[in-house]
Amino acid sequence: MASQTCRSTTDQVRPRRRRVAASAFAVVTSLTVAAILTACSGEVPEVSSDDAVLVLGREVYSRNCVGCHGAEGQGGTGSKLNEGTVVANYPDPADQFAVIANGKNQMPAYTGRLSDDEIEAVVRFTREGL
Repeated sequence: MASQTCRSTTDQVRPRRRRVAASAFAVVTSLTVAAILTACSGEVPEVSSDDAVLVLGREVYSRNCVGCHGAEGQGGTGSKLNEGTVVANYPDPADQFAVIANGKNQMPAYTGRLSDDEIEAVVRFTREGL
């Protein structure tokens, strides 16, 4: 009789453990996603709407670069670009253009995905807008 009682008690506890585990997993997952979104959130800096090239560069950066370099160029998976870092690393904008076009290390090549005008615009935006 005691084993029957233990078995039925155990059977009642198992579904509850599963519900608690599933709830805990949902909470941890929600918190993790929230933390990731918070870390990735932020606004790409605004630029003067009078400068069409910078506006295009900001748009290209927002669509293609934020995921790795951060909204403000603070870095992440990709290298830091803000606070003059990109200019220090690539004094000649043509060298930065080549890295974006051809890729380097973890940086994918954007030739074929972006036009030369878009690459030039994002080069200028990262140098002047971040």
